[in-house]
Amino acid sequence: MCSAFLFPERKQDMASTSPSGHARRVSVSEAARLVPCSPKTLRRRIADGTLAGYRFGPRLLMVDLDELEAALRPIPTRRSA
Repeated sequence: MCSAFLFPERKQDMASTSPSGHARRVSVSEAARLVPCSPKTLRRRIADGTLAGYRFGPRLLMVDLDELEAALRPIPTRRSA
């Protein structure tokens, strides 16, 4: 359910990698625009181990979109019980 909301162009049955076989990684700021949340929130999740971060060069910090999607979880409600 979350993936259809966050990534409408992505089909549910797609593999966890892109067609070329590589992980789909984006910068923290781009990922924050997709979720939506603050880049600082994503950096905190990387620091506490909830989300894996990938360094590219001395400054660029990236996250894998599939890992970001997996870190999201629905909030239970009375109706979902």
